[in-house]
Amino acid sequence: MRDRVRPPLQRSDHLNSGRLFFRLEEPSRRIQLLRKTLLAAVALIGIALGVLYLAGLGAFGQHESPGNVSLTPRPADSLQTTTERVQGAATDIGVAQSKQILFGDLHVHTTFSFDAFMMSLPSRSSEGSHPPADACDFARYCSALDFWSINDHAEQITPRHWQETIESIRQCNAVAGEGENPDTVAFLGWEWTDIGTTPENHYGHKNVVLAHTDAERIPTRPIAASSTVERARAGLAQVSTPMIGALALASGSSRVQDLARYFAERRDLDLCEDDVNVRDLPGDCLETAATPSDLFRKLDQWDVDSMVIPHGTTWGFYTPPGSTWDKQLAQEHDPNRQTLFEIYSGHGKSERYQDFRAVEYDAAGKIRCPEATEAYTPTCWRAGEIIESRCLAEGTEAKECAGRAAVARQNAVEAGGQNHLTVPGARPADWLDAGQCRDCDQPAFNYRPGGSAQYVLAIGNFEDPEKPKHFRFGFMGSSDNHFARPGTGYKEVNRHGFTESREQDPNASLLGGILLPDPVEPVAESKPFNPDDPTTGFALFQLERQSSFFTTGGLIAAHATGRDRDSVWQALERKEVYGTSGPRILLWFDLINPPGTRGLPAPMGSEVEMSRTPIFQVRAVGSYEQRPGCPEYAVSGLGPKKLDHICKNECYNPSDRRRLISRIEVVRGRPQVTADEDVTQLIEDPWRSFRCQPDPSGCAITFTDPEYEQAGRASLYYVRAVETPQPGINADNVRCTDDAEGQCIEAHLCTEAEDECLELQEPVAWSSPIFIDPPQKTAYRAIR
Repeated sequence: MRDRVRPPLQRSDHLNSGRLFFRLEEPSRRIQLLRKTLLAAVALIGIALGVLYLAGLGAFGQHESPGNVSLTPRPADSLQTTTERVQGAATDIGVAQSKQILFGDLHVHTTFSFDAFMMSLPSRSSEGSHPPADACDFARYCSALDFWSINDHAEQITPRHWQETIESIRQCNAVAGEGENPDTVAFLGWEWTDIGTTPENHYGHKNVVLAHTDAERIPTRPIAASSTVERARAGLAQVSTPMIGALALASGSSRVQDLARYFAERRDLDLCEDDVNVRDLPGDCLETAATPSDLFRKLDQWDVDSMVIPHGTTWGFYTPPGSTWDKQLAQEHDPNRQTLFEIYSGHGKSERYQDFRAVEYDAAGKIRCPEATEAYTPTCWRAGEIIESRCLAEGTEAKECAGRAAVARQNAVEAGGQNHLTVPGARPADWLDAGQCRDCDQPAFNYRPGGSAQYVLAIGNFEDPEKPKHFRFGFMGSSDNHFARPGTGYKEVNRHGFTESREQDPNASLLGGILLPDPVEPVAESKPFNPDDPTTGFALFQLERQSSFFTTGGLIAAHATGRDRDSVWQALERKEVYGTSGPRILLWFDLINPPGTRGLPAPMGSEVEMSRTPIFQVRAVGSYEQRPGCPEYAVSGLGPKKLDHICKNECYNPSDRRRLISRIEVVRGRPQVTADEDVTQLIEDPWRSFRCQPDPSGCAITFTDPEYEQAGRASLYYVRAVETPQPGINADNVRCTDDAEGQCIEAHLCTEAEDECLELQEPVAWSSPIFIDPPQKTAYRAIR
């Protein structure tokens, strides 16, 4: 059989065969290509998510370090000159055997605090990090303070930051030397920052200051306010790690990446158990206290020398409308630890009591808006005025507009501290001076008179008729500065940095467009406040209005037997202290005829029992005019770069010329002896006023209270030494244009970045009160 010969393949046959092969191979290659593409995409997405997650964990940011304390103390001859000047002024004004007067600031924050850290984020007025070391350098070289304390918010202090704070304070003291003549004494402390939602659960802010810095006499960790910790943890839980990472990466800012690291270090911090003795708790948990009594209980368990100083007591930024200090006197006070009261800070004065309230209640207990008076316009009332004026401008009938105004007032009063959010599209200046104390000089924003020093000292608690309770505070001032700058009030310069005022243009801040809500068109109807609205953002805080109320802050002055730590602490415990609005006014206030002292006077802060007419003596000497710039020891100690970053090239730099004391005012208070006494009738401000001769050596007066014996009840007296007017930052707050009746018709807020907003002010020093009681057998007489 012949083999069959296969004919050769034609070219077309090759092509057809190849086509068939590729037709079979093509789907497989496409699948492989698609698979590779998908795998690459997944890998890229995974890498991107990983990067976002790492960024959210702060992997690309830096831990907020404590910084490095500069190693050169102030020269001994500078300290000697200061001491001799004070002693010389005391001798010239007739003070015998004077103690030293030392100036300090017991309320300072660094970028370990969250709010201070946020201020350090990129903006036109941002300065970046200001850690604890900066606070030491500022106190030593810039403000030349004799003592100061660090008071970062405990709610944000991690165990690591607490240990770094301790070490930084120790380094500061090591440079000073712990002997009898340190150039500055640094105290360790923190702030317990409670913010309630109603008057019933609000207790406010209190600084805890510790006497010592050795390990055996300080707590293992600070004690935070439960309410603020819970709020912060809930807020942080709503923001995922990748979201924080996305913000950090999108910002292109290393400082925002540091913020992500800051968040990450706090996200997983465990809370300490509440029912366990503080000494038995682990060292790495976050300890909290829900109320002041809880705070005092825990401090008792630690059993270390400490004091608790309330502050911001009239500041309506965080204090709910209608709040008073009555409930704190009843159950939330420790008279052994809580002995001083911050009467002035960079947030304004908390001194004067005025008989107005931001809210009131009807017979059924329903909240309502009080009517406006010549002295005070409640913010809720102004909300009604704004809505009514818009309504009338649209041509709507007056009756309808009045109805809308009533609704607006009720919406606003029910919104509490967020009442400004019930008027859509309202500009900050539209509120004029609503909510402010018109008859006060440099008051705190949205003034709450139930927390004023005068009200606090006047009220009594009579739950136990045999043991009525009263507050007996000494007075002090502070800065409450959040740029690690204790004692900024020596010069009225650098509004951005020496006060809490910030750039208010949202476009000027990296996060402004994210954290501030979009503008809303003004309409002629109010809306209820929705606390769950996520678009509200930082609008809750009325930052632009508040910027007109921030000042350079005050000081505490101590009459101490020496410059060392123990001498300063003993002066604080004696309440032999006074506050100033910033300048270093010298002030002595004594009861010169106390019984049983063999002619020795009882100084400010004293509590004396006597039946005869008290005789008082006051001596005051004005502060030094300041030279521009910084003394040579600050320039050489810090160097040009640090001098600019920390001091902003302006330091305490006294000349030889003293300012004049223009007058001395005396305030008399008579604490309640029955619960129904009207507090307004118990406060006399001023009770007496004395004009001073224009004498650079100061002013001295003597006065008596001939009504004391006949009154048959306890009295307290404190004095204000007032200097001649000087320009001051935000001295006139909202800078109103008034009509013929004295009512504000236009507000000029302090918002321009280059404007220092200087207006004339009268610098002042407040003595601690002297408390005088009749003998125990005397029957108290109420004032009706």
